[in-house]
Amino acid sequence: MTGFSADVEGVVQRLRDGMASGVLSFPLTSFREDGELDLESYRTYLTAQLATAPGAVFPACGTGEFSALDEDEYRAVVEATVEIADGRLPVVAGIGYGWAQALRFARIAEEAGADAALVLPHYLVEAPQDGLVEQLRRIAAGTRLPLIAYQRGSVAFTPGGLRRIAEIRTVIGLKDGHSDLDRLQRLTLAAPDGFLFFNGAATAEIQARAYATVGVPAYSSAVHAFAPEIADAFFAAMRDGDDATVTKLLRDFYVPLVELRDRVPGYAVSLVKAAARLRGLPVGPVRAPLTDPGPADLADLEKVLDNGLNLVGAVRRLD
Repeated sequence: MTGFSADVEGVVQRLRDGMASGVLSFPLTSFREDGELDLESYRTYLTAQLATAPGAVFPACGTGEFSALDEDEYRAVVEATVEIADGRLPVVAGIGYGWAQALRFARIAEEAGADAALVLPHYLVEAPQDGLVEQLRRIAAGTRLPLIAYQRGSVAFTPGGLRRIAEIRTVIGLKDGHSDLDRLQRLTLAAPDGFLFFNGAATAEIQARAYATVGVPAYSSAVHAFAPEIADAFFAAMRDGDDATVTKLLRDFYVPLVELRDRVPGYAVSLVKAAARLRGLPVGPVRAPLTDPGPADLADLEKVLDNGLNLVGAVRRLD
């Protein structure tokens, strides 16, 4: 096992248990039509999300439009999440930008009662392995929160870099968004026992089978943000080895959703929010620079959503 402290090991064990029992939830952040944070609606939405018993909840991350939140809004979202979760499942808050700003968010999350933090890819610049490692060391030195690194975009660890970040006592895992299975297999083999790995590909269910073959069965689910019935059915089918159901859900729901997602940059979040609105969930619009889907894409989204819900015997409206 890695040399985690007792407190950190407790968080690791709760996450490991959650990863085995349910989907990892990345909730949307609710905004009003004027673009302001709608905390009351977020609380209503999140309460419904957590009633579906996800394995863990990751507020203010990519799906939750972390980069669109100021520090006060971020604090309010994380505090509300911790209060509603009420210790029933781990709360892992997103943090990001350069290490100094990421540390400001980490301290807010720590004060708000989060259990851990997901370190989102840093802003803009390319960086060598030494810099990626130092980024995490600097953050870890300033917060007691366990940290999960997220490699995506300009962040990509080598096996040597992975071994170095795993030596940081509070770095507990890696979320992968590159979907380079050769590299990921090398990383899992380089990691110490007990180190956590997560499938963080966009619409992660599409690649869930492939990730599982290299020892990474846990995944984040954007679909859970608007259709937990579908996300839970897929998770159960994967867990139970029900290949027929996995294939049917992939072919008839997930692939059409991804094809629609790929039409416009930012739809990985915008479509998720639009689908939640179609179900009557109080999430509001996206914030710029994201844009909400136009009428034609919304009409296609309705068809994809209704087909997916029909596959699992669920109804459209939740309000």
